Amino acid sequence: MGRRLYVGNLPYRATEEELTALFSRAGAVDNVQVMKDNVTGRARGFAFVEMATDEAAQKAVEEFHQFQMEGRALVVNEARPRTGGGGGGRGFADGGGQDFGGRGQREPRW
Repeated sequence: MGRRLYVGNLPYRATEEELTALFSRAGAVDNVQVMKDNVTGRARGFAFVEMATDEAAQKAVEEFHQFQMEGRALVVNEARPRTGGGGGGRGFADGGGQDFGGRGQREPRW
């Protein structure tokens, strides 16, 4: 298991400090990032928590998946690497680009 965890179904008022304190009960926490909307600055209801060891990450999943926080059952699991399929990413993986001349060749978006 990796050390980076996805934490979903967060209360919108949850802070990085609160999550650090909570996840520290499972082991040392290296980093917490509550994801926020780029335009409004409001929390998006999920975060990433990076634990110091694989063992601490495993313990955190076992202890905090379905943990009740302000009446919400947290979803805690190993974070998956990003794929190019969503979020308006730039690059070849998202299939973006323009079709030129109907020959099936696409120019990549930079």
